[in-house]
Amino acid sequence: MTTSKPVRVGLDAMLTPDNCALMLIDHQPFQVSGVKNIDAALMINNVVMLAKAAKAFNVPTLLTTVLKDRGGNLIKPLQDIHPDQTPIDRTTINTWEDENCVRWVESTGRRKIVIAALWTEICLAFPVIHALGEGYEVYFVTDASGGTSVEAHEMGIQRMIQAGAIPLTAGVFMAELQRDWAREETAGKVAEIMLEHGGASATNLAWELQLLAGRASSGV
Repeated sequence: MTTSKPVRVGLDAMLTPDNCALMLIDHQPFQVSGVKNIDAALMINNVVMLAKAAKAFNVPTLLTTVLKDRGGNLIKPLQDIHPDQTPIDRTTINTWEDENCVRWVESTGRRKIVIAALWTEICLAFPVIHALGEGYEVYFVTDASGGTSVEAHEMGIQRMIQAGAIPLTAGVFMAELQRDWAREETAGKVAEIMLEHGGASATNLAWELQLLAGRASSGV
């Protein structure tokens, strides 16, 4: 076992489309029904935004479920983003104990792993802590995950931070990959995702686009 020593500051600490991979763990009906720290519809919105952002930047993404015949298939809005990918179905509660999932991560060649999962205190915390011990730099997405209570979610977050993992949200993930609006090949995709899933920010963006559209020579 190795000890993870993630870079905390400087440009190398930032996520890029070329240095990270995304794992989405157990966003299934049974697990969704148990989420109590965040509105389930909001959590689903956030994880779909997260997955769309990863796809827009060609970030390798793994879908995985646990005991799908009992807990249900992956939720449809998430599966629809990768319609041709069959989620790896596990028996292990800790995804990092499933050899197929670990081999997938190894095959990407990425050392920065971004994870969102249900539930925070178990199916997120366990693989995060395990992967840190294997020398990976691990980031976890708090608002695309959910716990069985507010306390369970918060204690899971504290445990992962104490272990060395880095918290972020779905919107931060997308912004960190874009980094510069001059990157026109993805800027339009980011704006579209924001309009679909950005909440209040989406309303503001739509309003701004409306105002710009009414101005001559605005380029909209």
